[in-house]
Amino acid sequence: MDLIGTLLWPIKWAIELILVFFHWALTNIGNMDPAAGLTWVLSIVGLVLVVRAALIPIFVKQIQSQRKMLEVAPHLKKIQDKYKGKKDQASREAMSRETMAMYKRTGTNPLSSCLPLLLQMPIFFGLFQVLNNAQHGIAGVGPLSAELGAQFGSAKLFGIAPLSSSFSSAMNAEPQQVAVMWVAAIMVVLMTSSQFITQLQIISKNMSAEAKASPTFKQQRIMLYLLPLVFIFSGFAFPLGVMFYWLTSNFWTMGQQFIVIRNMPTPGSEAAKAREERLARKGKLPKEAKSLDPDTIVIEEEPAKPTQRQQPISKNRAKKKPGGK
Repeated sequence: MDLIGTLLWPIKWAIELILVFFHWALTNIGNMDPAAGLTWVLSIVGLVLVVRAALIPIFVKQIQSQRKMLEVAPHLKKIQDKYKGKKDQASREAMSRETMAMYKRTGTNPLSSCLPLLLQMPIFFGLFQVLNNAQHGIAGVGPLSAELGAQFGSAKLFGIAPLSSSFSSAMNAEPQQVAVMWVAAIMVVLMTSSQFITQLQIISKNMSAEAKASPTFKQQRIMLYLLPLVFIFSGFAFPLGVMFYWLTSNFWTMGQQFIVIRNMPTPGSEAAKAREERLARKGKLPKEAKSLDPDTIVIEEEPAKPTQRQQPISKNRAKKKPGGK
């Protein structure tokens, strides 16, 4: 077993356990056909629910980190403007130190917003290997037996497309599996569209005016259009079962983001103003609404040193001073 296989072994075992559990529940309690595609599709939905529910605490931290990053963005821009045009080593090191000090002082981390996606990537690859083994009739590393693996590998999405097939494999098959290609293409479009809409609602509704004027906003707008292109090319290579997991997970994220933006918007954003208007119409707007949000970062600027005002003196006092004429 190679290094990647060793690292994915516990993840694959957990994936098989969850899939087999939901498959058992659907066939024994729900009286569904154990070999039907719908049974295995619903088992994948169960896998998504378990994984995303486990990631809720990390998602909450992600939202808090994103909010803090948006709030410190104007202050980071001040640091960047301070060293703008200075390309010497000392200036770069000084800017890096001040930036890291800002992150440390405010408790922010620019990488934390990517954490939920990074944590799910091993699950994507683990599910990919589980499906790939099932397609070749190989038993899993855990509860997925050879019989269940064969059922999983041959189960068809919508009754026409095997979960183990992908757009690329259907295109290279003899003859070409046109139905599989259509299903895969539609799923790629839905997958990329849901990802785009999720990011768009954050940028358009949940960012303050100060954040939109920062370089971070420009980077996020670039990623808004760049990520769908990445998903389009990668989606054509993934099996339908993996894409269905990804699509269901995107729908979960969309709903989760909608709830967060509606009920816990970033202060100063359009969503925050809309929430205050809703509360005001219902007479539930608290008096503290105009005060700072509990999670809002207050960054204290160094006060300017006061200059001592020179007091006027009379001519007689001036004559008494040394050197006075």
